[in-house]
Amino acid sequence: MQYIKRKIENEVKTLAREFPIVAILGPRQSGKSTLVQQLFKKYKYITLEDPDIRKQALNDPRGFLSEIGRRVIIDEAQKAPELFSYLQTASDKHNISGSYILTGSQNYLLSEKISQSLAGRIGIATLLPFSMEELKNQIKDDELNEILVRGFYPRIFDKKIRATSFYKTYMDTYLEKDIRLIKNITKYDIFHKFLQVVAGRNGQVINTLAISNECDISHNTVKEWLNLLERSYIIFTVRPYLKNFNRRITKKPKIFFYDTGLVCYLLNIHNTEHLKIHPFKGSIFETLIISEFVKNNFNLAQNREFYFWRDKQQREIDLIIQDGPQIKILEIKSGQTVRDDFFKHLNYFAKLSKETKEQFIIYTGPNETKANEIKIRNWRNIYKI
Repeated sequence: MQYIKRKIENEVKTLAREFPIVAILGPRQSGKSTLVQQLFKKYKYITLEDPDIRKQALNDPRGFLSEIGRRVIIDEAQKAPELFSYLQTASDKHNISGSYILTGSQNYLLSEKISQSLAGRIGIATLLPFSMEELKNQIKDDELNEILVRGFYPRIFDKKIRATSFYKTYMDTYLEKDIRLIKNITKYDIFHKFLQVVAGRNGQVINTLAISNECDISHNTVKEWLNLLERSYIIFTVRPYLKNFNRRITKKPKIFFYDTGLVCYLLNIHNTEHLKIHPFKGSIFETLIISEFVKNNFNLAQNREFYFWRDKQQREIDLIIQDGPQIKILEIKSGQTVRDDFFKHLNYFAKLSKETKEQFIIYTGPNETKANEIKIRNWRNIYKI
Protein backbone atom coordinates (compact mmCIF):
# COMPACT_ATOMS: atom_id res chain seq x y z
CA MET A 1 0.00 0.00 0.00
CA GLN A 2 1.24 3.48 -0.82
CA TYR A 3 2.29 5.76 2.04
CA ILE A 4 -0.67 7.71 3.42
CA LYS A 5 0.26 11.29 4.22
CA ARG A 6 -0.14 12.10 7.91
CA LYS A 7 -1.63 15.39 9.08
CA ILE A 8 1.09 15.74 11.72
CA GLU A 9 3.94 15.95 9.19
CA ASN A 10 4.21 19.76 9.17
CA GLU A 11 4.31 19.89 12.96
CA VAL A 12 7.10 17.29 13.13
CA LYS A 13 9.19 19.10 10.50
CA THR A 14 8.71 22.39 12.34
CA LEU A 15 9.86 20.85 15.62
CA ALA A 16 12.96 19.47 13.87
CA ARG A 17 13.85 23.03 12.87
CA GLU A 18 13.30 24.33 16.39
CA PHE A 19 14.90 21.68 18.64
CA PRO A 20 18.02 19.48 18.55
CA ILE A 21 15.90 16.48 19.60
CA VAL A 22 12.38 15.55 18.49
CA ALA A 23 10.35 12.79 20.13
CA ILE A 24 7.36 11.19 18.39
CA LEU A 25 5.21 9.53 21.03
CA GLY A 26 2.08 7.48 20.57
CA PRO A 27 0.58 4.02 20.94
CA ARG A 28 2.24 0.93 19.60
CA GLN A 29 1.55 0.42 15.86
CA SER A 30 0.33 3.99 15.24
CA GLY A 31 2.82 4.49 12.38
CA LYS A 32 5.66 6.33 14.14
CA SER A 33 8.49 4.40 12.49
CA THR A 34 6.98 4.77 9.03
CA LEU A 35 6.41 8.49 9.57
CA VAL A 36 9.95 9.36 10.66
CA GLN A 37 11.57 7.26 7.95
CA GLN A 38 9.38 9.00 5.38
CA LEU A 39 10.16 12.51 6.66
CA PHE A 40 13.87 12.02 7.41
CA LYS A 41 15.02 9.80 4.56
CA LYS A 42 18.67 10.86 4.78
CA TYR A 43 18.93 10.02 8.47
CA LYS A 44 20.56 6.86 9.80
CA TYR A 45 17.89 4.55 11.22
CA ILE A 46 18.49 2.56 14.41
CA THR A 47 15.95 0.55 16.37
CA LEU A 48 16.40 -0.48 19.98
CA GLU A 49 14.12 -3.45 19.30
CA ASP A 50 17.35 -5.09 18.09
CA PRO A 51 18.78 -6.74 21.23
CA ASP A 52 22.42 -6.25 20.17
CA ILE A 53 21.95 -2.54 19.52
CA ARG A 54 19.97 -2.14 22.72
CA LYS A 55 22.71 -3.88 24.71
CA GLN A 56 25.32 -1.53 23.27
CA ALA A 57 23.18 1.52 24.09
CA LEU A 58 22.66 0.35 27.66
CA ASN A 59 26.25 -0.79 28.36
CA ASP A 60 28.09 2.15 26.79
CA PRO A 61 25.66 5.02 26.07
CA ARG A 62 28.39 7.61 25.54
CA GLY A 63 30.26 5.37 23.10
CA PHE A 64 26.99 4.42 21.38
CA LEU A 65 26.06 8.06 20.70
CA SER A 66 29.60 8.87 19.58
CA GLU A 67 29.51 6.00 17.09
CA ILE A 68 26.10 6.78 15.54
CA GLY A 69 26.88 10.50 15.16
CA ARG A 70 24.04 12.92 14.45
CA ARG A 71 21.09 13.04 12.03
CA VAL A 72 19.88 9.76 13.51
CA ILE A 73 16.47 8.17 14.09
CA ILE A 74 16.41 6.14 17.31
CA ASP A 75 13.30 3.98 17.20
CA GLU A 76 11.72 2.47 20.35
CA ALA A 77 13.78 4.84 22.51
CA GLN A 78 11.88 3.89 25.66
CA LYS A 79 13.80 0.61 25.73
CA ALA A 80 16.96 2.47 26.80
CA PRO A 81 15.77 5.41 28.95
CA GLU A 82 19.27 5.72 30.46
CA LEU A 83 20.33 7.09 27.09
CA PHE A 84 18.46 10.36 27.61
CA SER A 85 20.95 11.86 30.06
CA TYR A 86 23.74 11.31 27.54
CA LEU A 87 21.60 12.72 24.71
CA GLN A 88 21.57 16.00 26.61
CA THR A 89 25.36 16.25 26.44
CA ALA A 90 25.50 15.07 22.82
CA SER A 91 22.86 17.53 21.63
CA ASP A 92 24.56 20.42 23.45
CA LYS A 93 27.85 19.47 21.81
CA HIS A 94 26.42 19.44 18.27
CA ASN A 95 24.00 22.34 18.90
CA ILE A 96 22.26 21.56 15.60
CA SER A 97 18.49 21.43 15.13
CA GLY A 98 17.06 18.02 14.30
CA SER A 99 20.14 16.04 15.39
CA TYR A 100 18.13 13.18 16.90
CA ILE A 101 14.63 11.89 16.12
CA LEU A 102 13.26 9.58 18.81
CA THR A 103 10.15 7.44 18.75
CA GLY A 104 8.50 5.72 21.68
CA SER A 105 5.30 3.86 22.37
CA GLN A 106 5.17 4.76 26.03
CA ASN A 107 4.52 8.21 27.37
CA TYR A 108 5.15 6.84 30.86
CA LEU A 109 8.88 6.21 30.53
CA LEU A 110 9.73 8.85 27.95
CA SER A 111 8.01 11.76 29.63
CA GLU A 112 9.59 10.95 32.98
CA LYS A 113 13.09 10.89 31.52
CA ILE A 114 12.46 13.89 29.28
CA SER A 115 11.36 16.04 32.21
CA GLN A 116 14.52 15.06 34.08
CA SER A 117 17.09 15.23 31.32
CA LEU A 118 15.98 16.99 28.15
CA ALA A 119 13.78 19.90 29.21
CA GLY A 120 14.21 22.78 26.76
CA ARG A 121 16.09 20.63 24.27
CA ILE A 122 13.29 18.47 22.92
CA GLY A 123 10.14 19.02 20.87
CA ILE A 124 7.39 16.48 21.41
CA ALA A 125 4.67 15.35 18.98
CA THR A 126 2.03 12.68 19.55
CA LEU A 127 0.99 10.41 16.68
CA LEU A 128 -2.28 8.54 17.10
CA PRO A 129 -3.76 6.00 14.65
CA PHE A 130 -5.15 7.28 11.34
CA SER A 131 -7.82 9.96 11.39
CA MET A 132 -10.86 9.88 9.12
CA GLU A 133 -9.43 12.86 7.27
CA GLU A 134 -6.22 10.97 6.53
CA LEU A 135 -8.25 8.01 5.25
CA LYS A 136 -10.78 9.99 3.23
CA ASN A 137 -9.77 8.13 0.05
CA GLN A 138 -9.80 4.75 1.80
CA ILE A 139 -13.23 4.64 3.44
CA LYS A 140 -16.68 4.86 1.88
CA ASP A 141 -19.52 7.07 3.03
CA ASP A 142 -21.86 4.19 3.78
CA GLU A 143 -19.63 1.98 5.90
CA LEU A 144 -19.84 3.60 9.35
CA ASN A 145 -20.41 0.33 11.20
CA GLU A 146 -17.45 -1.27 9.44
CA ILE A 147 -15.27 1.72 10.34
CA LEU A 148 -16.23 1.48 14.00
CA VAL A 149 -15.41 -2.24 14.18
CA ARG A 150 -12.23 -2.00 12.11
CA GLY A 151 -10.68 0.99 13.87
CA PHE A 152 -7.83 3.08 12.55
CA TYR A 153 -4.52 1.36 13.21
CA PRO A 154 -2.31 1.63 10.09
CA ARG A 155 -1.36 -2.03 9.90
CA ILE A 156 -4.98 -3.03 9.31
CA PHE A 157 -4.94 -0.92 6.14
CA ASP A 158 -1.32 -1.55 5.09
CA LYS A 159 -1.48 -5.34 5.35
CA LYS A 160 -5.22 -5.87 4.82
CA ILE A 161 -5.44 -7.68 8.16
CA ARG A 162 -8.80 -8.63 9.64
CA ALA A 163 -9.57 -6.46 12.65
CA THR A 164 -10.06 -9.44 14.98
CA SER A 165 -6.66 -10.88 14.02
CA PHE A 166 -4.92 -7.54 14.42
CA TYR A 167 -6.38 -6.68 17.83
CA LYS A 168 -5.71 -10.14 19.26
CA THR A 169 -2.04 -9.81 18.33
CA TYR A 170 -2.03 -6.17 19.45
CA MET A 171 -3.34 -7.05 22.90
CA ASP A 172 -0.90 -9.92 23.29
CA THR A 173 1.97 -7.60 22.37
CA TYR A 174 0.69 -4.82 24.63
CA LEU A 175 0.38 -7.14 27.60
CA GLU A 176 3.68 -8.91 27.04
CA LYS A 177 5.93 -6.01 26.03
CA ASP A 178 4.57 -2.65 27.09
CA ILE A 179 2.94 -3.62 30.37
CA ARG A 180 5.89 -5.75 31.46
CA LEU A 181 8.27 -2.89 30.69
CA ILE A 182 6.24 -0.20 32.47
CA LYS A 183 4.88 -2.23 35.34
CA ASN A 184 5.62 -5.79 36.32
CA ILE A 185 2.06 -7.09 36.09
CA THR A 186 2.16 -10.87 36.16
CA LYS A 187 -1.56 -11.68 36.47
CA TYR A 188 -2.41 -11.02 32.83
CA ASP A 189 -5.81 -12.69 33.07
CA ILE A 190 -6.92 -10.18 35.73
CA PHE A 191 -5.48 -7.27 33.77
CA HIS A 192 -7.24 -8.45 30.60
CA LYS A 193 -10.54 -8.63 32.50
CA PHE A 194 -9.84 -5.11 33.77
CA LEU A 195 -9.42 -3.93 30.15
CA GLN A 196 -12.76 -5.48 29.20
CA VAL A 197 -14.50 -3.87 32.17
CA VAL A 198 -13.03 -0.47 31.28
CA ALA A 199 -14.16 -0.96 27.66
CA GLY A 200 -17.67 -1.54 29.01
CA ARG A 201 -17.43 1.88 30.66
CA ASN A 202 -16.14 3.67 27.58
CA GLY A 203 -17.85 7.06 27.28
CA GLN A 204 -18.97 7.01 30.92
CA VAL A 205 -17.97 8.95 34.02
CA ILE A 206 -15.18 7.09 35.81
CA ASN A 207 -16.37 5.01 38.77
CA THR A 208 -13.26 3.44 40.25
CA LEU A 209 -15.18 1.74 43.06
CA ALA A 210 -17.46 -0.10 40.62
CA ILE A 211 -14.46 -1.22 38.55
CA SER A 212 -12.70 -2.34 41.73
CA ASN A 213 -15.68 -4.48 42.78
CA GLU A 214 -16.19 -6.01 39.34
CA CYS A 215 -12.52 -6.93 38.89
CA ASP A 216 -11.94 -7.86 42.54
CA ILE A 217 -8.88 -5.63 42.79
CA SER A 218 -8.10 -2.77 45.17
CA HIS A 219 -9.26 0.79 44.58
CA ASN A 220 -5.61 1.93 44.38
CA THR A 221 -4.85 -0.75 41.79
CA VAL A 222 -7.73 0.52 39.62
CA LYS A 223 -6.35 4.07 39.74
CA GLU A 224 -2.84 2.83 39.01
CA TRP A 225 -3.96 0.69 36.05
CA LEU A 226 -6.15 3.46 34.61
CA ASN A 227 -3.11 5.74 34.74
CA LEU A 228 -1.14 3.01 32.99
CA LEU A 229 -3.71 2.81 30.16
CA GLU A 230 -3.66 6.57 29.78
CA ARG A 231 0.13 6.77 29.73
CA SER A 232 0.36 4.06 27.07
CA TYR A 233 -2.23 5.75 24.81
CA ILE A 234 -5.02 3.23 25.20
CA ILE A 235 -7.46 5.63 26.86
CA PHE A 236 -7.88 9.35 27.44
CA THR A 237 -10.13 11.34 29.74
CA VAL A 238 -12.45 14.27 29.09
CA ARG A 239 -12.89 16.58 32.06
CA PRO A 240 -16.19 18.10 33.16
CA TYR A 241 -16.90 21.73 32.33
CA LEU A 242 -16.92 23.34 35.76
CA LYS A 243 -18.16 26.83 35.05
CA ASN A 244 -20.45 27.81 37.90
CA PHE A 245 -24.03 28.17 36.65
CA ASN A 246 -25.41 27.75 40.19
CA ARG A 247 -26.13 24.15 39.34
CA ARG A 248 -24.89 20.95 40.95
CA ILE A 249 -22.81 19.29 38.25
CA THR A 250 -20.77 16.15 37.74
CA LYS A 251 -17.13 16.69 38.67
CA LYS A 252 -15.57 13.37 37.67
CA PRO A 253 -14.03 12.90 34.20
CA LYS A 254 -15.26 10.59 31.48
CA ILE A 255 -13.12 7.86 29.99
CA PHE A 256 -12.73 7.15 26.26
CA PHE A 257 -10.62 4.78 24.19
CA TYR A 258 -8.54 6.34 21.43
CA ASP A 259 -9.60 3.64 18.96
CA THR A 260 -13.09 2.25 18.36
CA GLY A 261 -11.75 -0.99 16.90
CA LEU A 262 -10.02 -1.83 20.17
CA VAL A 263 -13.20 -1.09 22.14
CA CYS A 264 -15.19 -3.37 19.86
CA TYR A 265 -12.62 -6.16 20.18
CA LEU A 266 -12.62 -5.97 23.99
CA LEU A 267 -16.45 -6.02 23.99
CA ASN A 268 -16.48 -9.07 21.67
CA ILE A 269 -18.04 -7.08 18.84
CA HIS A 270 -16.39 -8.81 15.92
CA ASN A 271 -18.50 -7.73 12.94
CA THR A 272 -21.04 -5.14 11.85
CA GLU A 273 -24.00 -7.39 12.64
CA HIS A 274 -22.89 -7.59 16.27
CA LEU A 275 -22.50 -3.80 16.39
CA LYS A 276 -25.91 -2.97 14.87
CA ILE A 277 -27.75 -4.49 17.81
CA HIS A 278 -25.22 -3.75 20.55
CA PRO A 279 -26.38 -1.45 23.39
CA PHE A 280 -23.04 0.40 23.34
CA LYS A 281 -23.20 1.42 19.69
CA GLY A 282 -24.07 5.02 20.64
CA SER A 283 -21.10 5.39 22.99
CA ILE A 284 -18.77 3.83 20.39
CA PHE A 285 -19.96 6.35 17.79
CA GLU A 286 -19.42 9.14 20.34
CA THR A 287 -15.89 7.81 20.86
CA LEU A 288 -15.23 8.03 17.13
CA ILE A 289 -16.26 11.68 16.95
CA ILE A 290 -14.46 12.85 20.10
CA SER A 291 -11.27 10.93 19.26
CA GLU A 292 -11.23 12.60 15.83
CA PHE A 293 -11.14 16.02 17.51
CA VAL A 294 -8.38 14.81 19.83
CA LYS A 295 -6.33 13.52 16.87
CA ASN A 296 -6.75 16.80 15.06
CA ASN A 297 -5.62 18.64 18.18
CA PHE A 298 -2.36 16.67 18.25
CA ASN A 299 -1.83 16.69 14.48
CA LEU A 300 -2.12 20.47 14.15
CA ALA A 301 -0.75 21.40 17.61
CA GLN A 302 -3.92 23.36 18.32
CA ASN A 303 -3.98 23.11 22.12
CA ARG A 304 -7.77 23.20 22.25
CA GLU A 305 -9.36 21.91 25.43
CA PHE A 306 -12.21 19.38 25.53
CA TYR A 307 -14.93 19.03 28.15
CA PHE A 308 -18.34 17.53 28.76
CA TRP A 309 -21.10 18.89 31.00
CA ARG A 310 -23.71 17.09 33.07
CA ASP A 311 -25.87 18.28 35.94
CA LYS A 312 -27.55 16.26 38.67
CA GLN A 313 -30.76 16.04 36.61
CA GLN A 314 -28.72 14.15 33.96
CA ARG A 315 -28.93 17.00 31.44
CA GLU A 316 -25.76 16.58 29.41
CA ILE A 317 -23.62 18.12 26.67
CA ASP A 318 -21.45 15.48 24.97
CA LEU A 319 -18.56 17.73 23.98
CA ILE A 320 -17.53 21.32 24.69
CA ILE A 321 -14.51 22.59 22.77
CA GLN A 322 -12.76 25.60 24.27
CA ASP A 323 -11.11 27.50 21.44
CA GLY A 324 -9.82 30.77 22.89
CA PRO A 325 -12.73 32.91 24.10
CA GLN A 326 -15.24 30.91 22.06
CA ILE A 327 -16.77 27.53 22.85
CA LYS A 328 -18.28 24.99 20.48
CA ILE A 329 -21.05 22.84 21.93
CA LEU A 330 -21.75 19.44 20.37
CA GLU A 331 -24.43 16.83 20.80
CA ILE A 332 -23.37 13.51 19.23
CA LYS A 333 -26.12 11.13 18.12
CA SER A 334 -25.79 7.81 16.29
CA GLY A 335 -29.30 8.04 14.79
CA GLN A 336 -30.04 8.96 11.17
CA THR A 337 -33.16 11.02 11.95
CA VAL A 338 -33.06 14.39 13.70
CA ARG A 339 -35.51 14.29 16.60
CA ASP A 340 -36.83 17.03 18.86
CA ASP A 341 -35.05 15.64 21.91
CA PHE A 342 -31.67 16.19 20.17
CA PHE A 343 -32.11 19.93 20.85
CA LYS A 344 -33.30 19.82 24.44
CA HIS A 345 -29.99 19.87 26.30
CA LEU A 346 -28.32 22.23 23.82
CA ASN A 347 -31.09 24.78 24.33
CA TYR A 348 -30.93 24.40 28.10
CA PHE A 349 -27.16 24.86 28.24
CA ALA A 350 -27.28 27.82 25.83
CA LYS A 351 -29.53 29.68 28.29
CA LEU A 352 -27.06 29.06 31.15
CA SER A 353 -23.87 29.95 29.30
CA LYS A 354 -23.13 33.57 28.41
CA GLU A 355 -19.98 32.79 26.39
CA THR A 356 -19.71 33.25 22.64
CA LYS A 357 -20.67 29.89 21.27
CA GLU A 358 -21.48 27.74 18.26
CA GLN A 359 -23.87 24.83 18.62
CA PHE A 360 -23.84 21.60 16.61
CA ILE A 361 -25.60 18.29 16.34
CA ILE A 362 -23.45 15.53 14.82
CA TYR A 363 -25.50 12.59 13.55
CA THR A 364 -25.40 9.83 10.92
CA GLY A 365 -28.14 11.13 8.62
CA PRO A 366 -27.42 12.72 5.22
CA ASN A 367 -29.12 16.10 5.51
CA GLU A 368 -27.26 19.15 6.77
CA THR A 369 -29.29 22.16 7.84
CA LYS A 370 -29.71 24.70 10.61
CA ALA A 371 -32.43 24.98 13.24
CA ASN A 372 -32.40 28.35 14.96
CA GLU A 373 -28.75 28.70 16.04
CA ILE A 374 -27.99 24.98 15.96
CA LYS A 375 -26.10 23.58 12.97
CA ILE A 376 -26.80 19.97 12.01
CA ARG A 377 -23.85 18.14 10.47
CA ASN A 378 -23.21 14.65 9.09
CA TRP A 379 -20.47 12.74 10.91
CA ARG A 380 -18.21 12.76 7.82
CA ASN A 381 -18.03 16.55 7.86
CA ILE A 382 -16.85 17.22 11.38
CA TYR A 383 -13.62 18.79 10.07
CA LYS A 384 -15.69 21.66 8.74
CA ILE A 385 -16.59 22.56 12.33
